Amino acid sequence: MVRLPLTPAEAERGQRLGALLRRARGERSMLETALDARVSPETLRKIESGRVATPAFPTVAAIADVLGLSLDEVWAEINTPEHGVEIGDPRRSAREWLAS
Repeated sequence: MVRLPLTPAEAERGQRLGALLRRARGERSMLETALDARVSPETLRKIESGRVATPAFPTVAAIADVLGLSLDEVWAEINTPEHGVEIGDPRRSAREWLAS
């Protein structure tokens, strides 16, 4: 399967997701967090660095759960435009966005 290149908005949203997860993880180790969420440490590293800007919904949900974040919090944080970039329809739910 060939993946289309990310739009600038998708890349920026991925950066915000990564930053949110890094902040929420705090001093907790990446390894511990990844293992508790049942994802590979490399997957978590790629998401936190923005290299995987559109991770699968179950992956985000598992990591958010381990970090004590609600999906509503995640959605609100990553869907906040920065620098005047409009990102999708704000009425879309987190589940709809992450499933796309």
